Amino acid sequence: MTSTPVEQLAQVLADTERLVAAVRDEQWADPTPCPDWDVRRLVNHLVAGNRAFAFILRGQELSREDVRRLQAEDALGDKPVAAYRAAADALLAALIQPGVLDREVTVPIGPAPGIVALHLRMVETLVHGWDLARATGQAPRFPDDIVERELEFTRDRLAGIPADRSPFAPPTPVPDDVPAIDRLAACLGRPATATAD
Repeated sequence: MTSTPVEQLAQVLADTERLVAAVRDEQWADPTPCPDWDVRRLVNHLVAGNRAFAFILRGQELSREDVRRLQAEDALGDKPVAAYRAAADALLAALIQPGVLDREVTVPIGPAPGIVALHLRMVETLVHGWDLARATGQAPRFPDDIVERELEFTRDRLAGIPADRSPFAPPTPVPDDVPAIDRLAACLGRPATATAD
């Protein structure tokens, strides 16, 4: 088991990078569980999100319009895996700055401590990694202990958001004995059933 939240995020980012690296050329335009996003737009969303949080954690102010602009840009070019890795590395570098996990930063959902920003990126990476795996016929391989903690974090955060203001679909029912990553996906509204091994 990895020992720090930053190391845990590094593990999840690396696990998702393996999913990105396994996308076949003909799959980039395939649909994903995220409505209106194909595989390329999904991976672009992850890259743009990691870049945006890296800027924010380094103390740069990003307006909602700045974040939308980053999301609209093609961050992948013709080397999606390299783009993903560079954005993940930038995020991790921003997170190891002294005191950053305790400092309040303004993320797209509002002011939050740096440690909350880290958990938001972890959940985003896990769930979109699940989306990517589903879209490309892969099995998501994330450490269960990390996913279980992020599922608890997600449930706690969602409890404080009014249903009409939630950015996610309502949770979908899923058996308790399915893998943790499927339960996390279902918590955020995915029609989750057990993933293939």
